[in-house]
Amino acid sequence: MRNFNNNMMKLFILIFLIYLLVPTVAVAQNLEETYTTPVGEEGLTADTTHLEDELHKWNKNMDVWFMLMLVAFLMLFIKKFEWGVCLAVLLVTSGSFITYMAINQFVFGEFVWTQDWTILGVFCAITVVIAIGVFLGTIKMWQYFLAGVLFAPAWIVADWWMFSYLEGVVDPGGSMLVHMVAAYWGWGVILTLREKRAFDVPVFTTTHSVSFVWLAAMLLWVLWPSFVTALLPADQVSWGMFTAYMAGLGSIISTYVFCMIWQKKVDPLVFTYAMLAGLVAIGSPLISVDPWTALAIGLAAGALSATCFIKLHPWLCAKLGVLDVMAVHNLHGIPGIFGAICGAIFAGAMVNLVSLVGIIVISLVAGGITGVILRITRGEMEIGSMMSDQADFVGWKAEPVATEDGKVVVQQV
Repeated sequence: MRNFNNNMMKLFILIFLIYLLVPTVAVAQNLEETYTTPVGEEGLTADTTHLEDELHKWNKNMDVWFMLMLVAFLMLFIKKFEWGVCLAVLLVTSGSFITYMAINQFVFGEFVWTQDWTILGVFCAITVVIAIGVFLGTIKMWQYFLAGVLFAPAWIVADWWMFSYLEGVVDPGGSMLVHMVAAYWGWGVILTLREKRAFDVPVFTTTHSVSFVWLAAMLLWVLWPSFVTALLPADQVSWGMFTAYMAGLGSIISTYVFCMIWQKKVDPLVFTYAMLAGLVAIGSPLISVDPWTALAIGLAAGALSATCFIKLHPWLCAKLGVLDVMAVHNLHGIPGIFGAICGAIFAGAMVNLVSLVGIIVISLVAGGITGVILRITRGEMEIGSMMSDQADFVGWKAEPVATEDGKVVVQQV
């Protein structure tokens, strides 16, 4: 079985390289495009040029890449799976971004090397980076690259459904296209992967490992306006920043309140995730509401997300027999749906309701297909290598951790 798995990996890499190299050579022979940004063209607003728009989006592009890497640190609290999270994020990012750009250039004939297209490419990548949090540690390391490759066409279909097939969908900040797709594609994977042994793997944390989550969450909070306004014309960017920060402040407050209501204390892993729920939810109504309405949306989103983390998550995983490892559904799925509904209400875009149903279906089906492929190509996987860096890294060693009863133990694989 091990030889079968290795051969599948080699075959996949060979097919992927052929898929990329053949059209690349053909295009390179006839490519006459300039390697500089065109000048003298109109911009998105009356008083900007195309070149100014490109420069305006350059920093946002960089910010979103930075946020993508921060998501790895947001998932870095499981002591047996620290380095593995970082490597998985890098592999799935590479597979998804390259495939997204290749499909659009070589299949659809787009000239993709502009700020808009590369921002869309990193949006695709950050979506699947979020999504792998659902099933982290349940597949072989090389399969994260495969997951990224398989995700890109699914994201393209979701994008087509929302903005080509449907008309009038309001989602400038990605409540649906990023957050809902991430949650339900990831759930589609685990529902077909059916790795119930994930329930049996202990999840050890330390004060230090959870500190990574605090840092990542706070930096993501600060950078979020760059993400939600990345593709907006310059005259709408400031308003998007105002509403994003107000929604984020709202979810900080309500997450704290509902942690205290449900548990009498603050669970840092619930708080650091759910405090971002307002920023997720504001994605659809971003420029359709005033800052005070955005604050109310954030308050509601934080309360909803914290409640889902504490009450819904254990029940849902037990009922469906699968484990959402990072509880992605509670931060991205439910607040994403709430944001889409807010977009329908405040922007008068009732087509958002049709869009969100379609996104759930498309994401679950595409994720389900991916889960089947991952299960077939994975081969045997020992429970000792699940959620552990030992199987993939030279120099990994178990470290002492504190259990819930206060005892200090050395992790066993």
